[in-house]
Amino acid sequence: MTEYERSRTMPAQPEQVFDQAADLDRLDTWLPEALHVEPEVLPAVTVHEDRTDADTSALLRSRPDQMRLEWGTREDGSYAGWLQVAGIDSGASEVTVHLSFLNKRHDPGEARVGDALDGSLARLEEQVRIRVGNAAS
Repeated sequence: MTEYERSRTMPAQPEQVFDQAADLDRLDTWLPEALHVEPEVLPAVTVHEDRTDADTSALLRSRPDQMRLEWGTREDGSYAGWLQVAGIDSGASEVTVHLSFLNKRHDPGEARVGDALDGSLARLEEQVRIRVGNAAS
């Protein structure tokens, strides 16, 4: 098993960050650009990966009371992950994303995963800034 984790501080209340991250209609705005999530009967979703043009059956669970998203593949158990939002001082939040590749052949490698996580967290922060900015207007 290979695991990866990244964190980023965001200038917004944790509830605002989590609401943005967990919005099914807006997942494509911050997920890695090659991934697209189509909800089925939740928690079931289908994840389409542009790079391989493959669809994967997955689960996505939102736990608002814990400010946590959890996901993973349904049939083969090759992949799992979570996103956790925590409040920190001054009304900011820390967002942590953790990925576990349970099958090495599904692991794209440290450089690719690191870039994808950093990019996703940057896009999520931008979406949060837009949302918080619009709410303040």
